[in-house]
Amino acid sequence: MAPGQIEEIAVLQQKIAELEAQIEKMRRSDEQQFRHMADCAPFPIWSSGTDAMRTFLNRAWLEFRGRTPEQELGSGWTDGLHPDDRDLCLETYIKSFTARQGFHMQYRLQRADGTYTWVEDDGRPLFHGGSFAGYLGTVTDITDRKRGIFTPDQESVRLVFALTERERQVLVLIAEGKSTKEAAARLGISYKTADSHRSRILEKLGVHETASMVRYAIRAGLIQA
Repeated sequence: MAPGQIEEIAVLQQKIAELEAQIEKMRRSDEQQFRHMADCAPFPIWSSGTDAMRTFLNRAWLEFRGRTPEQELGSGWTDGLHPDDRDLCLETYIKSFTARQGFHMQYRLQRADGTYTWVEDDGRPLFHGGSFAGYLGTVTDITDRKRGIFTPDQESVRLVFALTERERQVLVLIAEGKSTKEAAARLGISYKTADSHRSRILEKLGVHETASMVRYAIRAGLIQA
């Protein structure tokens, strides 16, 4: 990926993160304001309750899917998952939900016209007054980044998504060329913790050097070659 594209993606991700923060603030203060702001967002937003069922899908999501709230809420949204991505997507979602951990995954989702589009889904747990209150997630269309590049290796995908969310974050940063120290600083954790994550990643992937970690990240679609 060219430096300019990387910078453009980073700026977009920062804008999305800022909007997510505003939306979550609204959600905490006023449900009606949250829904209004979410409906004004240019990208799909979803939320789920403590039972993992979808409780809200914004206008962008419904327009993307071409379906009604009644069709998509609950578990209806899973109808749009590509058959080849369905099991891994749901497994990642349920594992993260059970562990109350954030997740970051890519899968193909069916559009209103019947075609499948690669999307990036970021979900995070919500806690109100210290109690678990469900999840909030945002979806980004990444088809242009994925088109014509490669077909993910299923074994690599399985191994990489067997890692914890934090381990995948460390893997991505190291695979992008960051040192363990830089990865620790980026994630706000100690060097010792980051190095421990790196050691566990090597062990779980069954490799012994950074180059092999990078190959797994590429084959699983976490980064581009």
